[in-house]
Amino acid sequence: MRYKDILPGIRITSDRCLVMDEGPTVVLGDLHLGYESALEQEGMYIPRINTDSIRDSLNDILYRYEPSRVVLLGDIKHDFRRSGFEEKREVRSIMNLLAEATEVVAIKGNHDNYLQNIISDLGLLAVDYIDLMGFRLEHGHSDSGVRPVIIGHEHPSVRIPGSVGGGMKIQCFVHAERDGVIVLPPFSPFSSGNDLVLDKSCVMAPALKQSDYASARLYGVTEMGIMDLGTLRDLEDIRV
Repeated sequence: MRYKDILPGIRITSDRCLVMDEGPTVVLGDLHLGYESALEQEGMYIPRINTDSIRDSLNDILYRYEPSRVVLLGDIKHDFRRSGFEEKREVRSIMNLLAEATEVVAIKGNHDNYLQNIISDLGLLAVDYIDLMGFRLEHGHSDSGVRPVIIGHEHPSVRIPGSVGGGMKIQCFVHAERDGVIVLPPFSPFSSGNDLVLDKSCVMAPALKQSDYASARLYGVTEMGIMDLGTLRDLEDIRV
């Protein structure tokens, strides 16, 4: 299935975005634009496909969900430092694509130093959070303490071992319903994911770390659609 309703007016999708009924509003996080140029400064060269892939996916999302608002949950850019020409160009091209079709809300992540300098002449303002439908939407590198909250930052994934070696890694949505925490997978195709394990020291986002995330519902993003994986505790004894 392409999407699943997890709360009234809230659905998660295999397009790596969450859709809220108000608007409707599409929420996605962790684009990490400029990823390739940041690696090149460190002497590593990979094909420049991140922005093109994101642009194609965003066009599909705009067509499929017809949102009146798109919320970017932070880490829109990749490099912590002042942006170079290529990163600025990539950020502005994606922001222009979205702004021509809908209202854009840009939430600042921990990678988004100098983001406001890049988008100010586009008429956009980088903010720390937005409140919609009773939810606080923020990046997740720090915790406002407001619940319920929708965040990115974690890049959640799970690894299911194989019975004779190997196995599979699946990026996922995390829904800790009792604690009021929803975590989105990264939108960037280059983000490999942070494997969730029962050791809390491996969890990056404070809001998720403070929740009973081992009992949270995990929804994998796969080519077949959204897959209900159960809870992290359920997965501990599963082999493929």
